[in-house]
Amino acid sequence: MTQLPSLGYTVYFEQTLASLETFIASRQYSQILILVDRNTNDHCLPVLQNALPNLTDYDIIEVDPGEENKNIDFCIGVWKTMLDFGADRKALMINLGGGVVTDMGGFAASTYKRGIDFVQIPTTLLAQVDASVGGKTGIDLDNVKNIIGTFTQPQAVFISSQFLKSLDDRQMRSGFAEVIKHGLIFDNDLFAKTGTVHLEQDDLDELIFQSVSIKNQVIMQDPTEKGLRKILNFGHTIGHAIEGYSMLHDTVPLLHGEAIAVGMICEAYLSHKINGLDETSLQEIIARFDQFFDRYPISSGMYPELLLLMQNDKKNESKKVGFALLSAIGICDFDLFASEDLIIESLDFYKNLTS
Repeated sequence: MTQLPSLGYTVYFEQTLASLETFIASRQYSQILILVDRNTNDHCLPVLQNALPNLTDYDIIEVDPGEENKNIDFCIGVWKTMLDFGADRKALMINLGGGVVTDMGGFAASTYKRGIDFVQIPTTLLAQVDASVGGKTGIDLDNVKNIIGTFTQPQAVFISSQFLKSLDDRQMRSGFAEVIKHGLIFDNDLFAKTGTVHLEQDDLDELIFQSVSIKNQVIMQDPTEKGLRKILNFGHTIGHAIEGYSMLHDTVPLLHGEAIAVGMICEAYLSHKINGLDETSLQEIIARFDQFFDRYPISSGMYPELLLLMQNDKKNESKKVGFALLSAIGICDFDLFASEDLIIESLDFYKNLTS
């Protein structure tokens, strides 16, 4: 087992989840609530039950899977179920799932009766390297990502790669986009390693630990995103807009990592135009995402809606669209702004790559 200290809690990396059993035994919780979605109820809850045979007294709250369900209506359903179960302020919420479950579960727990304890057990690669660590909780509003939320730290995070066995190739690739991002913004060596990975074959434990360690190092310096933590948003200004558009218009919406991959190519172009990223690095970044992701077909007819979504992004200041942009692979700056014309130019750049 490996441990990583974070903001007043510990991230545990292990297969057995024995540390979770020890954690629960050391606390005097009045009640255990386990939040799942339909997928994790079927595939991940049995793993948790087998790992914790002594945990027999708990209540299950199930939500529908999918980013489109990470909204206030589903959150109200979680709160009402907590009330129905008679949960008090000494209850513990275990969020067992991907980013939707950990984001919404953390938000529901942090606001229920002004806050109860929660722990995160991320079950997707995306959640393990991104959503479960850092204390951001949140829900979406009108397809604007994570616009309602809190900064509330979990009591602990438990990362086990055994949950990844239930994921299909598409889900693995979606999560891997955030691993690539951590290399791009902070660690050129990690970025180089991502080019040699075979997701279907390789043991990812080392890369997961390295990726989480990078995010943890950043958030330890800036817990509430006043400065350095903003670099974690590289690719997300345009990527979140692409993701929101896809949820509204596509029969099979993009996964988060698929949308962020589009965003990182566009924002790498902006980095080249605004922040000194050289042409060789730009082409290397494009090639890396082409290695793992298909291109998403975008058209100029989408631009007005994408721009509107970007204008509602939480990173903006004084109605200017904000970005974190690379100056080199492994080095990222924040609080940079691009004009609407330049944003359109970056979308055109991506569109022309696919033609």
